[in-house]
Amino acid sequence: DAEEKQPSEAGGSMEGTPVPSLAAGAVGLAAECPQKCSPGREAEEDFYCVKWIRWKGERTPVITQSQNGPCPLLAIMNILFLQWKASRVKLPPQKEVITAEELMAHLGDCILATQPREPSEGLQLNFQQNINDTMMVLPKLSTGLDVNVRFTGVSDFEYTPECIIFDLLNVPLYHGWLVDPQTPEVVQAVGKLSYNQLVEKIITCKQATDSSLVSEGLVAEQFLESTASQLTFHGLCELAAAVREGELSVFFRNNHFSTMTKHKGHLYLLVTDQGFLHEEGVVWESLHTVDGDSCFCDTDFHLSHAPGKEGATAGTPEQSQVDQDYMMALSLQQQQGQDPSALSDLELARQLQQEEYQQQQPQPPPPHPQ
Repeated sequence: DAEEKQPSEAGGSMEGTPVPSLAAGAVGLAAECPQKCSPGREAEEDFYCVKWIRWKGERTPVITQSQNGPCPLLAIMNILFLQWKASRVKLPPQKEVITAEELMAHLGDCILATQPREPSEGLQLNFQQNINDTMMVLPKLSTGLDVNVRFTGVSDFEYTPECIIFDLLNVPLYHGWLVDPQTPEVVQAVGKLSYNQLVEKIITCKQATDSSLVSEGLVAEQFLESTASQLTFHGLCELAAAVREGELSVFFRNNHFSTMTKHKGHLYLLVTDQGFLHEEGVVWESLHTVDGDSCFCDTDFHLSHAPGKEGATAGTPEQSQVDQDYMMALSLQQQQGQDPSALSDLELARQLQQEEYQQQQPQPPPPHPQ
């Protein structure tokens, strides 16, 4: 979604252009989907294909996107459609494409429907102020929102005017870019800083004469570089513990907003890639690993195999078993109510499982002499 403006999908690489641009005053991780339309393509970019799925017994629309889709708007609207909150502006059953203007109109209707029913003057004035603030932010949904994560919790973001939309619609916003509490030197270096503040601290520390400050800056820089995917094992475990069963939320990662839900203790992201428009069996994508290895599922969360995606969905049976063991252990740990700060032990267990699996693999026989 973002290749021209930085921070890029790496999000934390301190080499190249990201740091100077942030230090110069850019605010937040700009998820702007900033690919610009080429001449003559403006009309094409205004239309988005509608994929119809069977969701909980109801025929429900899902708005798909091409490479340049406005991911914040689509993530929010897909939640409203899955919640059927957009029923007052229900799409015609044969609708195949929808414009950004139509989506914005539907979103505006849903926001206006949040008006409090109590006649309290204070509540009405507060609602009117929120509406005014929202009207200033709505146009950004078609290009992107500025969000600035904090590394202390999955719902910790620096509050910006853009957050008012999520508050009004009662849509949770999550991320998984967290510091492992069992790495005290990183905890001290990062602290409660936001991404922007941490980048500024690294720049300052690298220019300091105090060796302890320089060392702290290097630790923070290494954290950003080693977690360039903007998702950590600890963050993933915290996500699984924080998201409620059946909850529909927005997940932010790598300058992209996705619709996320939790089913039977496991996390899934809604597949909105237009390439799967006609794949009825591809609706959700599992989120249980940091490295991007995932599985596609249908609307009932049953495993499906997408044509052309075998490499991304099908691993070896042993590796699949490792992932299943990890997900089962995570589910059991949540049911037992263990302390979230101990979740990194689970991460270590999974790594040990993978190492053991690799060590048990048979070595190829030596080549026969000619």
